[in-house]
Amino acid sequence: MKKNDIASTSLKKIVCISLILIFALSAGVMAGNIELKNVKIVLANGYEMDVLTAKTSVKEILDENHIILLEDEKVSPDTSEELSDNNTIIISKESENVEIPETTEKSSDVTTEDILNNYSKIIEKIVVEEEKIPYETITKDVTTGSGSKQDRVVQQGEDGIREVTYKVKYQNDEEIEKIKIDSKVIKEPVDKIIEIRTKQVTTRGTSRTTYNGGKWTYSDSEIDLLCAITAQECSSSYEGALAVITTACNRTKSSSWKRYGSDPLSQYKAPSQFCYSIDSHWKKRLNGNYPSYVKQAVLDALNGKRNHNYLSFRAAGYHSGEIIGGNVYFNSL
Repeated sequence: MKKNDIASTSLKKIVCISLILIFALSAGVMAGNIELKNVKIVLANGYEMDVLTAKTSVKEILDENHIILLEDEKVSPDTSEELSDNNTIIISKESENVEIPETTEKSSDVTTEDILNNYSKIIEKIVVEEEKIPYETITKDVTTGSGSKQDRVVQQGEDGIREVTYKVKYQNDEEIEKIKIDSKVIKEPVDKIIEIRTKQVTTRGTSRTTYNGGKWTYSDSEIDLLCAITAQECSSSYEGALAVITTACNRTKSSSWKRYGSDPLSQYKAPSQFCYSIDSHWKKRLNGNYPSYVKQAVLDALNGKRNHNYLSFRAAGYHSGEIIGGNVYFNSL
């Protein structure tokens, strides 16, 4: 081979090797210049995630992070579009209108605050509330005979309380959903009881009033005394007062106690039985110094109402038996 041919062949080899090196170096520079972006993805439930990707297609970014859109969800920008300049993808429900703020020439940075202003999180809380249970009014007709009638409240009504637990969702500090998940009564309501009774008849020509079909007659001052003694024994409630006067009424029918008298006032005055002969505290309650329900209980008992069958009572804690209004009732002498 001639020297000129050898030189030409060597030159060609050098040129080829140079071209290969230039191509390799260019490829390396291109590979080194691939731009990775920090992309924020906001899910429909408000959860935010930051991902690092070289993709620019919204669909490719979602596929790369294994995010699948549900039937009632939409994405902004759309899956067919490229990632917007603010590097944010928002997934929302079809019913929600979400806009991604556009980048302006003045500022190319989109902050988290800008995104949250257009997409507010939904906050869920468990809330416990107390609700009133209205009491009911019960009317009882206990009239006897054909005389005129009158209504008497024998038990005052009282509302109950129910504790209700709700699951509440808020958005922008506003309630958007409230679901009841539990309910329990912590205080039962007390019924208001009204009795329709026959009016008491006052005997003509006297200041005495008949009770229990004319079996007992008392003047106004004697009724006041009955009420004062009853209140001293128990004035905490209507039922408690009725239990005291019921004991005296029961004794008038008992052979063991009838020796003390055939009417409740005589039983009250019996020695060492009720507070009348034990102390003088009952005197402070004369002239109406007792709750109105005490007088109501006395009048009801004189007209035949009873709330137990016992003949004795003591302060609660000093005997065994049934407790009514702070006293314990029993039948032993």
